[in-house]
Amino acid sequence: MLELRGITKAYGGRRALDDVSFDVRPGRLTGFVGGNGAGKTTTMRIILGVLAKDAGTVTLDGSPVTPADRRRFGYMPEERGLYPKMKVLEHIVYLARLHGFSKADATARATALLEELGLGERLGDNVETLSLGNQQRAQIAAALVHQPEVLILDEPFSGLDPLAVDVVAGVLQQRAADGASVLFSSHQLDVVERLCDDLVIIAGGRVRAAGARDALRAEHSAHRYELVSAGDAGWLRDEPGVTVVDFDGGYAVFDVESEDAAQRVLRRAVTQGDVASFAPQHPTLAQIFKEVIQ
Repeated sequence: MLELRGITKAYGGRRALDDVSFDVRPGRLTGFVGGNGAGKTTTMRIILGVLAKDAGTVTLDGSPVTPADRRRFGYMPEERGLYPKMKVLEHIVYLARLHGFSKADATARATALLEELGLGERLGDNVETLSLGNQQRAQIAAALVHQPEVLILDEPFSGLDPLAVDVVAGVLQQRAADGASVLFSSHQLDVVERLCDDLVIIAGGRVRAAGARDALRAEHSAHRYELVSAGDAGWLRDEPGVTVVDFDGGYAVFDVESEDAAQRVLRRAVTQGDVASFAPQHPTLAQIFKEVIQ
């Protein structure tokens, strides 16, 4: 397991990371989300040893991460770094050879991986002739070809169409199922919500929420309800113990201070008009994200 504890990093007088702590567990996909400048890329670079931290620890299975450990990592940077004049298969084979594989083994691994990523028909093409989405797939292959135990991926779904997102998501899920620890950042919250097992939300260099996706959803839905009725639900704004989150005529999402308040709202809604539905709401990742960073 990859563990970060108390990671701090400052540039001049500005603290880019402030006591960042979270875990990336084997066999699980951990989504790392935050706005531009929140600290995601800085955190990833510190994990990889590309950037020095000012304080804190990065450990793997309880021991400080060493250069030898990092050879077992796979990294996909946000700034892509493939050689444009190299052929796709040649490039991925070359990277596998750098990790010590024989030419035959490297070729077999690279070919199988590129086919898995949907690039089987482009093996002999120069990287620069690929579409941006296919270059993205090739970049992912570069991070995976040596079968890393830890995967650190910075915006792996950027520029991919929905079908390509599904292909890449399936590949990452399989690597997690095989036991890898996978940390990936993304601005596509719907993809993160669908794919991740665990979630880390960072803003202003501080972790605002971290844990299992379903546990975080349950935590943030404990007192949130959705009401759909035929009448106008504007009266909810004046109801004691109620905070309206979203409203549109007969549709409302609101938080309550207690279950008694929720039942009081239901009784009044019934007297106001036909109630189509009234139920606890499970928030989306986008809703949780907005809530914890405000």
